[in-house]
Amino acid sequence: MLFITNYNINESKDWSPSTGNKTRKITLNSDDPEPGRSIYFCQRQAKGDYREIGNKAFFNSMKGGIDRQILIYIHGFNNQPEDDVFPRAKALQKLYNDGLRTRGDDQEVEVVVILWPCSKKGGIVKDYWDDQDSSDMSAHGFGRMLGKFMTWREKSAGTCYRPINILAHSMGNRVLRLTLERWLKYRGNLPALFRNIFMVAADVANETLEAGEPGHAITQSARNVAVYYANDDLAMTASKVANVKNKVASRRLGHTGPERMEFVPDNVFAIDCDDVNNAYDTPKGHSYFLREDKMKGDPGVVFKHIFETTVTGRVPADPATRREVLEG
Repeated sequence: MLFITNYNINESKDWSPSTGNKTRKITLNSDDPEPGRSIYFCQRQAKGDYREIGNKAFFNSMKGGIDRQILIYIHGFNNQPEDDVFPRAKALQKLYNDGLRTRGDDQEVEVVVILWPCSKKGGIVKDYWDDQDSSDMSAHGFGRMLGKFMTWREKSAGTCYRPINILAHSMGNRVLRLTLERWLKYRGNLPALFRNIFMVAADVANETLEAGEPGHAITQSARNVAVYYANDDLAMTASKVANVKNKVASRRLGHTGPERMEFVPDNVFAIDCDDVNNAYDTPKGHSYFLREDKMKGDPGVVFKHIFETTVTGRVPADPATRREVLEG
């Protein structure tokens, strides 16, 4: 599995494939939640077995046609690489593989991970605030990564035609928002890079997608933006406590969906998951985008909705209201 990370590593930063070794083994300093200044383009070969391959080899592996899609997974707060992030990414990959095989579909969806540093479970509210700082700092590095990708695509002999989707969960949506915000600030324009952006349990303000708000760039960068939310998502309590403490009182997108649908662009869709989120992730109701029992059982209706959107490029929702209620 391919992944990009700004974790600090235990090896020297001074390495390049041009030195003669096409890859090198690296280890993540998971005890250090401070985001590093460097970005590493890597491949996970097994649990804890990570190889740095460099950005050119990483991007070259993305070459291909429109039948080979990419899904970039950006995890949420309080997540550790081998305890949380990679198991969920592997589960996503299997769900896509199984779904396409069941359909008899020749398409391919490859899951690629963006791995940013999180605190190591020192208390959920404390970790929340630490991880919010980490997500803010991570956006600078991932903005540079996006720039490297655009440069590679412009100069590459074989253009990348693969549709790119993003699934951002929880605070991963803050990483996404800030990454695109940084790009827009320093580059002046934002290409429509993505086919679909799936914002699941998004820990950002519920008005953020409106024109003039920090997350409006998300709507400009994708064909479709699907917002999955649940009013009884208990993990958002930590968000509310932390943000009110720091004098930010806005409700969260993952709780309510977009505050005013008439103020967001027509490519934004609101998907109500209130009937299934707690059944799929008891008791928090926060990680409800995989299977019926979080990591077990049949694919949940939330994943089925994401899958259908990925494959068809169209969001199943009422065309008049751009809303849908998912039922178990």
